[in-house]
Amino acid sequence: MQRWRSLEEMPPDWGRCVLTIGVFDGVHRGHAQLISRAVKSAAVRGVPSVLMTFDPHPMEVVRPGSHPAQLTTLTRRAELVEELGIDVFCVMPFTQDFMKLPPGRYVHDLLVEKLHVAEVVVGDNFTFGKKAAGTVETMRELGGRFGFEVDGVTLVGEHAVTFSSTYIRACVDAGDMAAAADALGRPHRVEGVVVHGDGRGRELGFPTANVAPPMHAAIPADGVYAGWFTVLAAGETVGDTRPGKPAMAAISVGTNPTFSGRTRTVEAFVLDTEADLYGQHVAVDFVRHLRGMRRFDSVDELIAAMRGDVEQTRQILAATDTGDAGR
Repeated sequence: MQRWRSLEEMPPDWGRCVLTIGVFDGVHRGHAQLISRAVKSAAVRGVPSVLMTFDPHPMEVVRPGSHPAQLTTLTRRAELVEELGIDVFCVMPFTQDFMKLPPGRYVHDLLVEKLHVAEVVVGDNFTFGKKAAGTVETMRELGGRFGFEVDGVTLVGEHAVTFSSTYIRACVDAGDMAAAADALGRPHRVEGVVVHGDGRGRELGFPTANVAPPMHAAIPADGVYAGWFTVLAAGETVGDTRPGKPAMAAISVGTNPTFSGRTRTVEAFVLDTEADLYGQHVAVDFVRHLRGMRRFDSVDELIAAMRGDVEQTRQILAATDTGDAGR
């Protein structure tokens, strides 16, 4: 898959293509349906499939300070859409000038003159151009004028819930990782670098990897979770941990109220592992919420609860396919 940071990176001999456009944060099941339609249409037409996304998130430019919690980094997004068969992952810089393009110029300048689209595949709620004035119907009218087709796709859902990034963010924020995974098609992932914490976990017999996620990352509600821990960087085995191989983990999100903590952290106790993980780029995949965060009256009570968390984690993950954690 080719990765472009703007349309300036297009090959000079670029021909026609099938294009799908959107933020695609999460690359959830609704997105997968949309992308699959674009990939299949491109194959029938014998042209490349192109996915156009944006950086930064459009909301951050339209209303600074309103950046939504991010379900996937751009790098992760690219990996996921590549698995779905996209030929080109194009990241458009979302600037003030881009935001102000009227729908007609948006289509003519970018889609027709630059990308030579043969077809555009978008969700039926898609909007574009200045003040989001362009709709799927607008795109169809312009397609008729400029000679390309438009496929407006109704996004999938279940039980009267349409799968959307907004819905999944709400699930994550509530700690409902089962519902989030159902909509995503895999567990929700938080990536980050392992940094030094206060070392209290090691003192209690449960040494944890303190994961520092990127800005805007969608962090689940405070509590304890069962999940998978994966070292992402390619390289040699780190202690008992092999890069790319998911390991069981009991994950704590919160402020450590038993010790009057104030800083919100994501800490993973990786089961059956002895490894110095500091500085490693890792992924934490949240599978199931175990319990809420609470203050214990004694350290012994806390240790007993942590032992219970570990046992629950083993039981839950033993029945879970690790393949989803690597996706």
